[in-house]
Amino acid sequence: MKRYPTLLMLAFLLVGTCRARQDDSSRDRLLMDYGWRFTTGDPSGAEATGFDDSGWRVVDVPHDWSIEGPYDENAATTGRGGYLPTGVGWYRRTFAVNPGDRRVWLEFDGVHQNSDVWVNGVHVGHRPYGYIGFMYDVTEHLVDGTNVVAVRVDNSKQPNSRWYTGSGIYRHVWMSLVPPIHIAHWGTTVTTSSADSSAATVSVRTRIDNELAEELEFVLRSTILDAAGERVTGARALLTAGAGEQIEHQQGGVLGLEVPGPALWSPDTPALYTLRQEILVDERPVDAVETRFGIRSIAFDADRGFLLNGQKVLMRGVNLHHDGGPVGAAVPEAVWRRRFGILKDMGTNSIRTAHNPMAPEFMDLADEMGFLVMNEAFDEWTHGKVEYGYHVYFDEWSERDLTDFIRRDRNHPSVVLWSMGNEIGEQHAPGGEDVLRRLRDIAKREDPTRPITTGNDHIAADDGATTVGFRELLDVVGYNYVDRWHERRELYAWPDRQKYPDWKHIGTESGSVRGTRGEYSLGTDPDRPAPFYTRSMINAEQLWKFVSLNDWFAGDFMWTGIDYLGESRWPRKSSTSGVIDLVGFPDDGYWFYQSRWTTEPMLHLFPHWNWEGREGQTIPVIAYTNVDAVELFLNDRFIGEKVIAFPRQGTSGCWNCYDPRPVMPTTADLHLTWDVPYESGTLRAVGRKAGEVVFTREIRTTGPPAALRLTSDRETILSNVRDVAHVQVEVVDSEGNVVPTAAVPITFEVTGAGSLLAVGNGNPADHGSFQAPGRTTFNGLAMALVQSGAEAGTIRVTAVAEGLEGASIDVGVLPAPAPRTVPHGQ
Repeated sequence: MKRYPTLLMLAFLLVGTCRARQDDSSRDRLLMDYGWRFTTGDPSGAEATGFDDSGWRVVDVPHDWSIEGPYDENAATTGRGGYLPTGVGWYRRTFAVNPGDRRVWLEFDGVHQNSDVWVNGVHVGHRPYGYIGFMYDVTEHLVDGTNVVAVRVDNSKQPNSRWYTGSGIYRHVWMSLVPPIHIAHWGTTVTTSSADSSAATVSVRTRIDNELAEELEFVLRSTILDAAGERVTGARALLTAGAGEQIEHQQGGVLGLEVPGPALWSPDTPALYTLRQEILVDERPVDAVETRFGIRSIAFDADRGFLLNGQKVLMRGVNLHHDGGPVGAAVPEAVWRRRFGILKDMGTNSIRTAHNPMAPEFMDLADEMGFLVMNEAFDEWTHGKVEYGYHVYFDEWSERDLTDFIRRDRNHPSVVLWSMGNEIGEQHAPGGEDVLRRLRDIAKREDPTRPITTGNDHIAADDGATTVGFRELLDVVGYNYVDRWHERRELYAWPDRQKYPDWKHIGTESGSVRGTRGEYSLGTDPDRPAPFYTRSMINAEQLWKFVSLNDWFAGDFMWTGIDYLGESRWPRKSSTSGVIDLVGFPDDGYWFYQSRWTTEPMLHLFPHWNWEGREGQTIPVIAYTNVDAVELFLNDRFIGEKVIAFPRQGTSGCWNCYDPRPVMPTTADLHLTWDVPYESGTLRAVGRKAGEVVFTREIRTTGPPAALRLTSDRETILSNVRDVAHVQVEVVDSEGNVVPTAAVPITFEVTGAGSLLAVGNGNPADHGSFQAPGRTTFNGLAMALVQSGAEAGTIRVTAVAEGLEGASIDVGVLPAPAPRTVPHGQ
């Protein structure tokens, strides 16, 4: 896997989105994550300044108390929430602040859910939706000396989600000190009105608040910087704002700012710029904000699909939920960075945020690493799916939540579609079009530059079909699980294309090649091939043929890229729909998508070859590959050569047009298979391209477990920013081969400049604690996540198992500046 840098993480935690203040009159943004007091339960009076919280735990946020367990088959969350506990929790923190004449904002990136916030005993706000950030101006409630913020989180009403949500202040908390004249919260909008390799026009719209008691004249200075920090272009505007007035100004006039020879943003070249904005009073800077953006053009076309910078790009997408497996909903950025890297290596270029807004750093990484994002707001509108879901709050809160969501994320070049919702009941209900129209109008008011969609299921169901009127309100029509629909089961004769030729189409959700990593069902009949290659494999292959061969189809987002907590049945706690398991190990399905989505020669062979007691039984051996031909050998005995008849892309619906290969056997499937009577030894697959050997893959029958082997995804991590390394555990035999069936209890010891954050193994039915210092390997593998502390040095991870040779590995911790934080009070 490629290694991706951590500079964004460091910059994000050090200064957020705003530069450090120059003096006591300018903007400052401080991290407020450390040293919170926490308890579960609902103690009376906990909002009061003088409440005694000395017996509470000390935690840092982001924090998710649900992930600590325990699992309970009778949990109120049910299988939807992974059988984990929720309830009510309280957080308290003291702080000292000397704002001068500045306003003081408390900013929460996400609290799940039903949060109430008090400052010095004064209730400052309530927010039901757990996925969107919010800000409170607490200036009027502060005192000299020690202040106290208290947060009550109520996630007790269950079930309130169809998947695991987590509980608590599970995203970052910030304090911003802003001058009385300032750029408003989420007040900058950057758009690209035109862009190609020769020139681009960038429009900057800014909302500015004057909270002084008098009119003020000032200068708004905007400067565009390239990736090296060099000035590209800029503009100044002399403005006036009345007392207590908010004004809005578009920089550069109607045409915007001209950028010559821009570096265009795309998944392959995710070039980023920075907009630095300053408010100057008497030529003295009093406020400054930096906004990162990209220059690119997007369009959806009824005949050509999705166009990026004028070129057709097929969206190779995955759906992702917000949890990080063993770390729950409080996901360190390094965990997402690793996951994104694995998806990138698979060939993924698009992500759908299922089915809610993600953390700000998730979106920043999508910009930085090059992913197109379908950014989704809701899973429910007025029609509920679970008893206490978002429909309870929709009428009162949806406009504010959607507005804040779009204002927060509209400067991300990665965002190319707003999704208003997923499988919404209103899509086929009376009055549903009115609800959609209202949401669409809000989205267009806040961002007229991007199209909207929804993920629609049952479009052609026998009853309850999505209305044509509903779909006509969408800029791009989204299709969920088209292979489930009766008359559309044969995808190749897509009727909507003929009926509505002006519609734009995208697959918002479809089944993946799902399965549990390393698990294979061989059956009991030795004379029949095993059935572990399932309908999901066949459906995924047929769907991808359709997607890749029809130019008018923008792309598809399969369900899901990564396993996630919830949507499960006991004893399983997590879904296995992903092609990457809960801790980040690829499943066999991962390699199917890599074979379709990448061009670097690859070959994946499965299943494993440890089938003692099944000698002579026919076992299907399967290969995913993008090479021309594959020869299979067992113990150097030639089994056969096979070729995938690759479809020619872009043939406008000719799904069964293949390159002829008359000399060799062919298959219409996108995998190769051989029926091989089992005998122990070595399977060897040899891949050829243009007649040359380009890839060889071997699978051996292993001996019994003999030792542990440790590897880390990173040799060094950073201090002070809670950086993370993933230490992989493999159970190997005496020759160093991974034993693919090994279930070995492992104990971890972590010493030095870090700590054990979580453990996991990808087993959906394992009910062990993610925080315990031990785990049983699942099909030969396990994972330990270690996190840096404040000091530089070395983290040593040691793994031991009874009867096996243990192993240790060192991870270096490099010094990094401490984040600028809000100090505690006395």
